[in-house]
Amino acid sequence: QVQLVESGGGLVQTGGSLRLSCAASGRTFSNYAMGWFRQAPGKERDLVAAISRSGISTYYVDSVKARFTISRDNAKNTVYLQMNSLKPEDTAVYSCAARPTSFDSYIPYQYNYWGQGTQVTVSS
Repeated sequence: QVQLVESGGGLVQTGGSLRLSCAASGRTFSNYAMGWFRQAPGKERDLVAAISRSGISTYYVDSVKARFTISRDNAKNTVYLQMNSLKPEDTAVYSCAARPTSFDSYIPYQYNYWGQGTQVTVSS
């Protein structure tokens, strides 16, 4: 089992930037594919970005491509989400998730472990 704790959320103006961090503990971090999800009020939780075990493979939902960057530091047991050019529609609770896998590819679904989430609010 792995425990996940997010940080870095907050209030930012349109066009601003934030970097979210997700610290993992409990198991070998490099055995897990990681993902960042977000859930806006009244909406379903959606995958925003995903990264493979080594970081060689990444995925982004179309709405954040060229603005968000997912990365990981396996030595620090941490995955990051750099968010630039933020828009009001990016406002949501952002959660990281982990899934153990034998393959070094990103995974877009069926995550096993979740953090508690961090609020990101983008003002217009």
